[in-house]
Amino acid sequence: MTRPGPDNLQPRERLVRHGPAALSDTELLAVLLRSGSASLPVGRLASRLIERFGGLRGLLCAEADALERQPGLGPAKSAQLAAVLELSRRYLRESLVRGAALESPGATERYLKSVLRDHPHEVFACLFLDTRHRVIAFEELFHGTIDGATVYPRVVAEKALRHGAAALIVAHNHPSGVCEPSLADQAITRRLKEALSLLDIRLLDHFVIGEGSPVSMASRGLI
Repeated sequence: MTRPGPDNLQPRERLVRHGPAALSDTELLAVLLRSGSASLPVGRLASRLIERFGGLRGLLCAEADALERQPGLGPAKSAQLAAVLELSRRYLRESLVRGAALESPGATERYLKSVLRDHPHEVFACLFLDTRHRVIAFEELFHGTIDGATVYPRVVAEKALRHGAAALIVAHNHPSGVCEPSLADQAITRRLKEALSLLDIRLLDHFVIGEGSPVSMASRGLI
């Protein structure tokens, strides 16, 4: 019996033989979904979904009801996609927690981007750190409108004391995708730094999350 050549292998077989990096987005999605329907093979289903949602990011961030309206998908496959996104976020968080935040700035940026970038409204969040700048906890503290979130330094300080934090890294997203810190962003950063310094808690950085690389306000000399 003739064995299939590399171009004729099914996605799962290609993954086993060549590793996941050798597969296209469509093939990886097909491996995850495992099956399609009688009228829609899994390869075509994966291709349609990526086209319909504009890529993997749009697909994984889609609401469950939007996914379940697609031919060939249902609650079970929608749940699989939600699980994949959450697993990726937890992987990034675990990678960050195992080291010191300031020693792994790339991991910090990747994690913050994964949890904040795709919110439709502004969200302000904090990484609470110990004396060695290891992560104690992450919390989304304030949720705002498309125009902004109201941030209360007193609440941030209370949370920091509750966690026993010695330092903080804060971040918020710009739903517009533009990462440049606004004058309001700079003003709240100054207020936070002043309020926390009274408690001997350091504000190490404030990241603005949008499209592309997050902007560090500390690297801009704004802290």
